[in-house]
Amino acid sequence: MHLEVKLTNRSSSVVGPFALSVIPYQDYQNGVHNYDLKNIVTFVGSNTFFIGSVQPTEHSVCFGSLLFLYTGDFYLDIKFQDDNSGRELPLSWFCLPSVHVRAVDTVSETHF
Repeated sequence: MHLEVKLTNRSSSVVGPFALSVIPYQDYQNGVHNYDLKNIVTFVGSNTFFIGSVQPTEHSVCFGSLLFLYTGDFYLDIKFQDDNSGRELPLSWFCLPSVHVRAVDTVSETHF
């Protein structure tokens, strides 16, 4: 699956730098989230992207790919973290809502 995350700066000042992370999980609908998906979902490349400063009204786009090894319903948390090294504890926040992904079998047709 191709992934594109776009950050648009709607403020009147420059924002950034940020580290953007995509975190997949399964929601068991009983209050339990399974984040241990290392044998189920894999990233082609990294799941973390660096975003430099973004000017007001400008945007930054991150591209990535995920490979789902099994079918099912998955969710992606998108987390931003302030990448300013001047802070002892960097600010971080999640984008809401999580992105829902349904991985299904692909059926190939054979013509005789």
